[in-house]
Amino acid sequence: MQHAGLFELNAVVAISTHRSFRAAATELGISPSALSHAIAGLEKKLGVRLINRTTRSVALSEAGERFLARVSPALREIAGAMEDVNEFRDTPAGTLRINLKERAAHQILRPVVAKFLRHYPDMNVELTLEGRAIDIVAEGFDAGIRLAEAVPQDMVAIPCGPDTRFIVVGAPGYFARASVPRSPLDLLAHECIRRRMPSGKIYHWEFEKRGGEQMAVDVPGRLTLDSDTLMVEAAVEGLGLAFVSDFWVAGHLAAGTLRAVLGDWTPPFPGLRLYYPRHRHMTAGLRAFVDMIRAETKLAAKGGGVHADPAKRPHDRRKRV
Repeated sequence: MQHAGLFELNAVVAISTHRSFRAAATELGISPSALSHAIAGLEKKLGVRLINRTTRSVALSEAGERFLARVSPALREIAGAMEDVNEFRDTPAGTLRINLKERAAHQILRPVVAKFLRHYPDMNVELTLEGRAIDIVAEGFDAGIRLAEAVPQDMVAIPCGPDTRFIVVGAPGYFARASVPRSPLDLLAHECIRRRMPSGKIYHWEFEKRGGEQMAVDVPGRLTLDSDTLMVEAAVEGLGLAFVSDFWVAGHLAAGTLRAVLGDWTPPFPGLRLYYPRHRHMTAGLRAFVDMIRAETKLAAKGGGVHADPAKRPHDRRKRV
């Protein structure tokens, strides 16, 4: 029997992870047809079918599951060995895969990622924007970025932004024809821009009075969106009240194109965290990225860096839910 190459083995792992030839091919940097050809060649070498494919689904066969169980640890060992050798390089090399939400991508792209790529020319960075919470280890990511409250407890978490607030905002034109809400319950008489969550559910706006009183309101509204940037645009157009992170609207608030209300019901809470597995070998690339995050966070505390930028750019904002 002919021996399989590392590429073919990694192809099986990628298909198992994504359950999609197209997504797996994208990860591997090849076409779906080339990936299909590689898998067919491996199955021919082994004499068994590893992947069950239909027009609607892709799944490992029983033989494929057993094969994956033996191959995956070996591939991790090989990757670890290559990373150990990478430690002897003057600069790290490889690909850093990070899963994050839209707000985090906007917040770190210019001050951190761009600087990281310029500083480490042998490193590649893949940012995957995801609204839903995922298992970064199972999905093959090196790290994730989420709000502190959403980081799994078994992860190492590094601050990469300031505390944040979610605030209710509306345009001057909207308040010219509607009263200013004094309590979250007043929102029931307002036109609000509702949020659809990645799960498909409509988000109930959550409030907390300084002192501990909490409230969740299922706000009314004719417009429902799942994008913070669109919510901000809709609010600026006077289509209703939006509930978004101060990150997205700092510039609009400064310019007067939006006005914040219910400020005593929207206290700050811990912001974004870069997180990664506690017990997994830390690659040189991830270590360098963490060091840069820490340096930029210190710089930001002095008035520049990671969280100084949003207030200067009115149209790059995002949120908690």
